[in-house]
Amino acid sequence: MTNIDFSFDPNWMETLTTPFMTNAFIAGLCIAFAAGVMGYFTIARHSTFAAHALAHIGLPGATGAVLLGLPVSLGLGAFALGGALVIGALGKRVSEREIATGTVLAFATGLGLFFARLSSSASSQMQSILFGSILTITTGQIVGFAIFDVLLLVVLTVIYRPLLFSSLDEQVAQAKGVPIGVMNVAFMAIMAGVITIAVPAVGTLLIFALVITPAATANILTGTPFKSMVVSGLLCLAAIWGGLMVSAMFPAPPSFIIVTLSTLFWAIAKGIEAVRRK
Repeated sequence: MTNIDFSFDPNWMETLTTPFMTNAFIAGLCIAFAAGVMGYFTIARHSTFAAHALAHIGLPGATGAVLLGLPVSLGLGAFALGGALVIGALGKRVSEREIATGTVLAFATGLGLFFARLSSSASSQMQSILFGSILTITTGQIVGFAIFDVLLLVVLTVIYRPLLFSSLDEQVAQAKGVPIGVMNVAFMAIMAGVITIAVPAVGTLLIFALVITPAATANILTGTPFKSMVVSGLLCLAAIWGGLMVSAMFPAPPSFIIVTLSTLFWAIAKGIEAVRRK
């Protein structure tokens, strides 16, 4: 038996005006900006596996934080950042990054399950950690998201050109004197922050749909890095806000609707691409 009722809610407009929905919409805006920008770099640097893995690497941090009575985002961010720095330092080449990522991922996942077994409260929060809970995002978290977005904008203003150069052609960038190792670490550190703010929306298991799928869709529809970042952010925002609206109309887990819309946009773009090729 299931307790989910998918019947239409005639009062869905009132639901959208509630404080928790307002927080969810604002959080979605912050997440879409960060995920849209960094999603492009993630694909360009062939680091989609690393980005997906960072969310799982943050799992022991999240469960450990619950165990210690600390904010989940704090633990998640600390472990994601730590894993990102290790992967960035050890994996200078794509093949090396995948080995380093897989090794750190396996250890972190096991540690996360171990922490969850030590605490009943951590076990009870596993579902929200794994699948997200955007409707429970607080005003304090939103402030943190906004601060991160500002810092992201400042950092990208400084390193945009060398980061883009090393992402598109690492060998030529290295020959031109771009510090590839520094760019690897910087990229992974920024991605850890993006993962930390995106996980509350869709969880560690579904993070790919916000960070990678919109960027992949944008790459199909656009031809330049900047346009791709803009379109990726807009698609991510459309998926989040659309998911919130649909979940208000037909009560369902927002993360499921968000991921479904993101996947639908990608499928439509692939269809358009196939027609163009013909």
